[in-house]
Amino acid sequence: MSDPVFRKSSSRQAPAKSPWKIVLATVVILGTVAWLAFTGVRDNKSYYVTITELQGMGNKAYTRHLRVAGNVAPGSIHRVGTSANFTLLEQGKTLPVVYQGSEPPPDTFKDDAQALAVGTFGRDGVFHATQLQAKCASKYAPADGKKPGAPSTVASVVPR
Repeated sequence: MSDPVFRKSSSRQAPAKSPWKIVLATVVILGTVAWLAFTGVRDNKSYYVTITELQGMGNKAYTRHLRVAGNVAPGSIHRVGTSANFTLLEQGKTLPVVYQGSEPPPDTFKDDAQALAVGTFGRDGVFHATQLQAKCASKYAPADGKKPGAPSTVASVVPR
């Protein structure tokens, strides 16, 4: 007869849980987050180029998100709702631009204003802008080459 003290227990011990499942899940999640961050930054990155540089980029110009600045050619602005067609000028070079954004062009977007267009260059030779910024440098510049803060030469008439 067997002694109950020396009997081996027939109950099985639960195997230890493997940490590999947790490690694998963590690696997959971190890899996915890193990939999304990388592609998001790459897609939103834009290169600043001049009109001359843009026209000399070749096929690279068609695949990149770009920013191009220049002066708006007088008489070239044609607005339709929130869209506008115009031409940018820079050092004798011209660039036709089609702007189609969710907001209308800013109030400072006028003939001879400095403008910055953000978008892509099409194979048709037209820059397709989704963002547009403009400023009117003459509005804030002093008149006739005077320094800011200099007294005005306009004489005031005081009645006697």
